[in-house]
Parts: sequence; C-alpha cells; structure tokens
Amino acid sequence: MGRSPAVGRQGPAHHAATIPAEDAASVLAVKQIRSEIGHPETMRRTLRALGLRHHQQVVRVPNTSSVRGMLTKVRHLVEVAAAEKG
Repeated sequence: MGRSPAVGRQGPAHHAATIPAEDAASVLAVKQIRSEIGHPETMRRTLRALGLRHHQQVVRVPNTSSVRGMLTKVRHLVEVAAAEKG
C-alpha cells in the first residue's frame, strides 16, 4: 500500500499553488516544483496531460475550467502564475 501524499504536509507551511480565476488571465505558466515519484499514478498522468515531463519544467496552458481542475489535483506539485503576453 502506498503512502498518502498529504501526510506531513498540512498546516501553514504546506505549499499549495493558488490558481488564478478564469477572468484574471487567459494563459497560465505552470512550473513543476516537486517530483512525481511517490505519488499516485493518477497524479502522474495529470502532470503528463498538462505537458509537464520533467522537474522544474515550465509550460503555458490555457486558463479553462478543465485545466484549473487538473491543476487543483496536483496543486502541491506545481507553481502557477499568469503568463505574460507574447
């Protein structure tokens, strides 16, 4: 049986990305800050679906409700910011 990914990460020091609202930005920059190792296969697949293949990789994704749902699932593994135009 695998370990729970939330164990040891509760409280104010727990990192969880804040995801901007849909009207705040049309494109988001997502950076993987934690490894997928030791996390459930569904979280690994979610990172792959977002386009994240490597630790510290940054991808630009559209700010849609489906993408925000995927980001919520892996919010402890990523940093999210509004992407700059260009």
